[in-house]
Amino acid sequence: QVQLVESGEGSVQTGGSLSVSCAVVGYTHRMYCMAWFRQAPGKGREGVAAIASDGYTSYVDSVKGRFAISKDNAKNILYLQMNSLKPEDTDTYYCAAMDGSMWRIPCRIAAPGGLSPNYWGQGTQVTVST
Repeated sequence: QVQLVESGEGSVQTGGSLSVSCAVVGYTHRMYCMAWFRQAPGKGREGVAAIASDGYTSYVDSVKGRFAISKDNAKNILYLQMNSLKPEDTDTYYCAAMDGSMWRIPCRIAAPGGLSPNYWGQGTQVTVST
């Protein structure tokens, strides 16, 4: 059974940095696409950053230049480095993955119709205070 296990929950002040990670457990191949989403209470889930199996990365406009998505293929771990954090970045962040069966969907944050992950992490809280 595939599991995405997140870590890195934390609180920082405005302008600070935080890194969250996501370990893929129970899947020995490389995921076709991995991404980070975020969601605030009462709001919809927003795609933040995505990375394809070939390393291509994409970001939502609000985090471009501040966040960086990366992955360690040998360890099967996904990372999100968040810099210059703002209070509006406060959310629950979810790791997500699409395996090879989803290859018809472009691994892009702005993909038509959006990404369609078939695996999700449990969520990790990021809080940015003023």
